[in-house]
Amino acid sequence: MPLQATSGAASYDGFGGGVAVVPQYIEDVFSTWLYTGTGATQTITNNIDLSGKGGLVWIKKRSGANEHGLWDTSRPPFGGGYSLRLASNTTNAQAYEFNQLTSFNSNGFSLGGDGATNAPNVTDETYASWTFRKQPKFFDVVTYTGTGSAQNIAHSLGSVPGCIIVKGLTSTPTNPNWAVYHRSLGNDKQIQLNSTAAAGGSSITSWNNTDPTSTVFTVGTTNTTNASGQTYVAYIFAHDAGGFGLTGTDNVISCGSFTTNGSGAATVDLGYEPQWFLFKRSDDTSNWRILDVMRGGSLTQSSPLIPNLSSAESSFGSFWSPTATGFNIINQTASSTWIYIAIRRGPMKVPTTGTSVFGLSARTGTGADATVTGSAGVSDAVLVKNRGSAVASLFSSRLTGTGYLVTSTQAAEVAAGTTILQANPWDVMDGVKVGTTSTITNASSNTFINYLFDRAPGFFDEVCYTGTGVARTVAHNLAAVPELIIVKNRVASNGWITYCAYLPAPLDDYLFVNSDSAKGTSSGTWKTPTTTTWGMDISFSELNTNGSNYVSYLFATCAGVSKVGSYTGTGTTQTINCGFTAGSRFVMIKRIDSTGDWYVWDSARGIVSGNDSYLLLNSTAAEVTNTDYIDTYSAGFEISSTAPAAINASGGSFIFFAVA
Repeated sequence: MPLQATSGAASYDGFGGGVAVVPQYIEDVFSTWLYTGTGATQTITNNIDLSGKGGLVWIKKRSGANEHGLWDTSRPPFGGGYSLRLASNTTNAQAYEFNQLTSFNSNGFSLGGDGATNAPNVTDETYASWTFRKQPKFFDVVTYTGTGSAQNIAHSLGSVPGCIIVKGLTSTPTNPNWAVYHRSLGNDKQIQLNSTAAAGGSSITSWNNTDPTSTVFTVGTTNTTNASGQTYVAYIFAHDAGGFGLTGTDNVISCGSFTTNGSGAATVDLGYEPQWFLFKRSDDTSNWRILDVMRGGSLTQSSPLIPNLSSAESSFGSFWSPTATGFNIINQTASSTWIYIAIRRGPMKVPTTGTSVFGLSARTGTGADATVTGSAGVSDAVLVKNRGSAVASLFSSRLTGTGYLVTSTQAAEVAAGTTILQANPWDVMDGVKVGTTSTITNASSNTFINYLFDRAPGFFDEVCYTGTGVARTVAHNLAAVPELIIVKNRVASNGWITYCAYLPAPLDDYLFVNSDSAKGTSSGTWKTPTTTTWGMDISFSELNTNGSNYVSYLFATCAGVSKVGSYTGTGTTQTINCGFTAGSRFVMIKRIDSTGDWYVWDSARGIVSGNDSYLLLNSTAAEVTNTDYIDTYSAGFEISSTAPAAINASGGSFIFFAVA
């Protein structure tokens, strides 16, 4: 039997050879990376090994009109700042460029100071880059020379391709279009990446009317894919091939199609939540569009870049939004057919340190646009609280977009406005962009605390869903059984209803984050959570009003990273063992058998042997600084004998959430 690997570790082949089999994860082979131009040498460190493994980098200037640039390791930079670039919005041959992409690295790539990829930031010059690493069952790059006669082209994808994009590299004998094979169109049709045209068929022989296999694809006699003497590059994408994750069965890329209904909407099940999406209408003219969750993919915002145009990034109301198992399409032409490539959201690895998924930032407001950072990964949710004033606490997240919620009230989601959050607050690699003068987030000389949460297996997940009014389950990607679930109706004034596995009757009991009340009970409130779903058996307006939009936040115990648990009060000093090694950086406590606030402490404001400042999630009150209710403890945290009944009443029941 093969040995079972732990997260990120190697397993063994089980055939006596002892050959290490290293699990692959989407974060190892794909990255969306946003950056701002500097006009000087800049290195993009996205932890994708291009120099050793090979792959493709696709860059587009967002803030102005500029050609799309595609560089791949089959045509590596020459040194001295020179490299060969293709542009998806033209039929041009590859261009010999200076000071654009200058090297492929073991952890990303480097840029020169040319304006196409790295203009000086004098007018907020912003860029998006997408990196695809060569990896069986995900992506491959091959080059070949045309013969003018049908031929097979070998590849190393290790599975049947779902999509193949081919481009001639030279101007002799012709500058061909970008030819696209897509499994949903078949081997007798072609669509062009540089064009708005619908898919063409019947006389198209680009693929020689032959399906690709797991080892070859076939090109016919057209100049687009096989002119005699022409050199070509092919970008080859897998489809639902598995091969990823600890079990080696997870899919990370899908090439499919959908048809909208009479209202121009569609729901597609991928079996995973996507982070990147390329799509085009195939039955009529339309632009291609690239969307990713880093630049906006929510119910309120989509920001496409268009591969067949050099135009700057567009800003629309949402027409694409990811779900826990796929995506939704709205506001498109009724009864229209589209093809797509979708790539799974990461990370897939279970974290091993709290600092890799949770960040703290105690700061002073500037009164000017600012970016709040603090986590090591891509931040997905933030809680901001003014420490010195009785001001609402703000909770915002990448999936919900530009709005925010307030933990101390039942209020529906509020449009932030530019004084609270910037226009696209999650348009950064780390943290969130806050606004200008608001006392909620960034007023000058005000002090704030920020908690930044990164979605990661076993630690934290977020799911947006629409209520049905009947008992149902909701899919999630926590990859663990949720122990703490906090739910808020985004469109109505309802409480923050909360499930906790450590309530006396967890499927019947509930709490409200916005209230100091003891637990409430209603038979059948919750369905038993699993590693893939949670749910509700009743139609509480706080959980499941038909047609209402909701957001849910799911937390679990992750070894050495986080702990959801409970304890019984003693009225004396007691230690709470969370399994940590360097103590807790964040602690939240709530009494459940009687009234008690939602107390929060953190190491940025001090968890020390003396006084420790705390805030209350259910109150707008400023922090309290002159109490000593908890203390440091290497394995978790210590509750002081001076703590009040709401934290340590003898015989009282309490739940907590802590992060290392």
